[in-house]
Amino acid sequence: MNILKKITIYIMSLLYIVIGIKHFLEPDFFIAIVPPALIYKKSIVLISGLIEIIMGFLLLFQKTRKIGAWVIICVLILVFPANIYLYISEVPREIIGISKSQALLRIPFQIPLILLSYWHSKKIASKKFSIICVVLFVATISYFATI
Repeated sequence: MNILKKITIYIMSLLYIVIGIKHFLEPDFFIAIVPPALIYKKSIVLISGLIEIIMGFLLLFQKTRKIGAWVIICVLILVFPANIYLYISEVPREIIGISKSQALLRIPFQIPLILLSYWHSKKIASKKFSIICVVLFVATISYFATI
């Protein structure tokens, strides 16, 4: 099980780094889903991208993994309103090219991402929780690979 956990850590780390870089290469994509109540949208997108890159690197190393995982959990909670906004507003859905049902499907995926980060923060986890996390990882990666 330990090798599977390491594989999930490295894959999630890479994904966070790549998505973080995408914030700089395609900021308009992310600006589109920032709720209108927030100002300085581009700054928010760039700062969150930088944080995602840092989180990804922190997750890579045993010494910094716990802090990286907990920062990921905090960021996932902070960006949750963007997923709600994406669901309730047609404008950002049109900009990023997804349907209302696809936006709705994105919302619950915050939970497995948070659980995976929590699992990654633990040096030791029960076998049952580890199996659940591996299943969640496969389901989550499969979902995001299709969008």
